[in-house]
Amino acid sequence: MYLRSFFLLLLPLFLLGAEMHFSDPKPTFDHPRKWLIRLNTADKHVVDHTLGAIYNVLKIYPSDSLEVCVVAYSSGMRALKKDYDPKLLSKIKSLMDYGVEFVGCLNTMQTMHWKKSDFIDGLEFVQAGIAEVIERKVAGWIEVTPYDQ
Repeated sequence: MYLRSFFLLLLPLFLLGAEMHFSDPKPTFDHPRKWLIRLNTADKHVVDHTLGAIYNVLKIYPSDSLEVCVVAYSSGMRALKKDYDPKLLSKIKSLMDYGVEFVGCLNTMQTMHWKKSDFIDGLEFVQAGIAEVIERKVAGWIEVTPYDQ
């Protein structure tokens, strides 16, 4: 009985210290993992959770062995506008400093009558965000959206 309780108490320590097992071929600078995330909502909870997940995953991978691309379209474009939530914009800019790529959809911007100057600096733009998702997947990017609605 006491031995079982002892192991149950130690289990969280083992789990917290668990080392990540990388599949072969291992991610490296020359052959990084490529993670694609769709952002199609401006819901602050979803955006915050998504950004937090990116931070968490970046901590797991060795330096320069993970490329991350967030493709925003539809309502997700709102999350990249200069007048969006300042805390979340700060997190986005911080992730950009870590090399996370944010790509915006020109079709959405045209529909909403937004200009590139309405958005934070450092964004890349493509004509169609969904087409960008398709092409990245064809090119081998792994799509995992941390918080899907």
